[in-house]
Amino acid sequence: MRPRSLALAAAIAVLPLTAVSLGVSTAQAATPNAAPRVALPNTVNPAVAHSEKKGDVPAAQQISVSVSLKLRDTDALDRFLTAVGTPGTPEYGHHLTPEQFTERFGPTQAAVDQVKTYLAQQGLTVTGVSANRQVVNAHGTTAQVSQAFGTHESSYVDPQLQRAFFANDAAASIPSDLAAVVQGVSGLDNHAVRKNRLAKPAAAPGAVTPNTASATPSGMAPAQYTGAYNLTKTGADGTGTTVALWEFDGYQSSNLTTYDSQYGLSGPAVTTVSVDGANYDSAPGQGQGEVELDSEIVRGAAPKATQLVYEAPNSDQGEIDMANKIVTDNRVSVISISWGSCEPDTTASSMTAVDNAFKQAAAQGISIFSASGDDGSRDCTRSTSGSTVKAVDFPASSPHQVGVGGTNLKVTSGNAYSSESAWSTAGGGVSTVFAKPSWQTGTGVSGTMRTVPDVSSNADPASGFAIYTAGAWQVYGGTSAAAPLWAGYAAQFNQKAKAAGQPVLGEASPRLYAVANSSGYGSSFHDVTTGANQDFSAKAGYDQVTGWGTPVADALTTALLGGGTTPPPTGGCTAAQLIGNGGFETGTASPWTTSTGVVDNSASEAAHSGSWKAWLDGYGSAHTDTLSQTVSIPAGCASAKLTFWLHVDTAETGTTAYDKLTVQANNTTLATYSNTDAAAGYVQRTLDLTSFAGQTVTVKFTGTEDSSLQTSFVIDDVALNVN
Repeated sequence: MRPRSLALAAAIAVLPLTAVSLGVSTAQAATPNAAPRVALPNTVNPAVAHSEKKGDVPAAQQISVSVSLKLRDTDALDRFLTAVGTPGTPEYGHHLTPEQFTERFGPTQAAVDQVKTYLAQQGLTVTGVSANRQVVNAHGTTAQVSQAFGTHESSYVDPQLQRAFFANDAAASIPSDLAAVVQGVSGLDNHAVRKNRLAKPAAAPGAVTPNTASATPSGMAPAQYTGAYNLTKTGADGTGTTVALWEFDGYQSSNLTTYDSQYGLSGPAVTTVSVDGANYDSAPGQGQGEVELDSEIVRGAAPKATQLVYEAPNSDQGEIDMANKIVTDNRVSVISISWGSCEPDTTASSMTAVDNAFKQAAAQGISIFSASGDDGSRDCTRSTSGSTVKAVDFPASSPHQVGVGGTNLKVTSGNAYSSESAWSTAGGGVSTVFAKPSWQTGTGVSGTMRTVPDVSSNADPASGFAIYTAGAWQVYGGTSAAAPLWAGYAAQFNQKAKAAGQPVLGEASPRLYAVANSSGYGSSFHDVTTGANQDFSAKAGYDQVTGWGTPVADALTTALLGGGTTPPPTGGCTAAQLIGNGGFETGTASPWTTSTGVVDNSASEAAHSGSWKAWLDGYGSAHTDTLSQTVSIPAGCASAKLTFWLHVDTAETGTTAYDKLTVQANNTTLATYSNTDAAAGYVQRTLDLTSFAGQTVTVKFTGTEDSSLQTSFVIDDVALNVN
């Protein structure tokens, strides 16, 4: 076998990027940085592969970039997020302040200073640092940006969208001494644009235009949807709570006032919070209807809640900066998101940066509800990849928020629930970016990747909402109406929780799934079992069109509040596989926490299946590698078996155990392997974790190598099956 240390050196040696290797024009070429460079994965916009290159971006053109920094001690963060939302743990309900989060898990000030110094050395001007130290913003010329990140910026035309944009041709790179602190860089392209998830009714037969504006309201009124979902029976109206609306356009206050007057609603005046200088309210654009729908639905569901409309530039940097501003401002307990982009056409490094801010939101007790999209299981239909690709919407695919799907709701004449079916173009499916989180279990849940949505509510424009926008009444639907409805419910819940002396809802998905997997499911949710999108059908339990279903608000509130005083149920274990990304085929570590370079697809060591595996050690020098993931083993499970395929390759000889692999569950050592277990192929290992039922467990592999002669511990296809 080729020594791994030499393989790494060879890989690093080809990373410095020169004008010749990139085809950079003389105007963009810059003196290469002498230090070894490391590529930043997932920093090329996927649209580049489908678009036509037109030429170079002028060297003097200004480009703004956002450098995202890595969080620290992410395994401890994952454990905290599980514990803070689990009744019965010491951490339950003890959410962090932004300052506490940054101190424990945020990038250090030294890391920020290191990045700022490097950017300044490359001629870029640093324009700001987020308060949580997760993002450093800067701008400079194309030539300066190209030098700093080893890129070549080209002009392209996207043939699907018929839109011109600029982008880097290949992955960005940074000096190797920054690799430990830099997560990624955004702003090297301007292709990504977030779209609202607002839908209008189709034209009736013989109609000239659909959804003509009118002077009087038609469509579903607040009394109808709040009555159908029992929001009128919780005894709450949002008093004392604050909801953030995540927007890329503006609104007119007069339209919101007209809506309130029509339906006899009153509450705190809506306030705009500018992000990166954006404020669209003086001249709202095409997204005005989205912003006003979001605000009016929240007003209808939780009229006394305070609303803060965060308005940001519609770009990767704008989205990242908005996410970080909301969590560092820490003024809200709920966020409603009705804008998104399909995963395959969104730069993965930007999604990771936003998801890191969502982790902070979860730690601070902020609930997030995101529209799952209006193109069914083909979310890229109106994007570059097109309708042939099965895809889901981000941020609804993030594992640290609630993805909200759509239904067609029928209401009785007395404003009570009648029936419900899945909306045929409600967004849903399987993420290709995020592994299935440990809490995503239950009847109908399958696979190893995150599935969307989690819950749903009325969204079909055929059963759409009466909305006052741009000076007239319209009928609007879309999952962009479903997300703010759930956000309004969360505001109601937080009011009730405070009155009961209990914590806010916080990261909502784990708690909603706990109710869905309990005996209270049938009374807390309307399980929608009819209808389908392109690839998935509604069915009993969980499905990838409606999630667990729609809320029975009063019963759901009772179930969630009950979780604050009683431990999790001791029975009812559902057979499931708990490990996410067990085959490492996402090409990234998440939801694993690893030391550098562990997740690997090199040919030097073959995977057991697929192309990727976890390769610990193999350097031939004193070294320690780790691989860990935190899961919750349900109480009442009679069996919990950890299985994995292990290949041990070594240059050691004899029967002395020089290099060791230790497998632990929390602080309990389950097994130890060494160079003496070397074999030509993989061997499946099985370890019993049944004694950990009812606990949150961190499964950890630690490979320790001495100062000479390499031993490689190669792990693949990890699973934790419970029943």
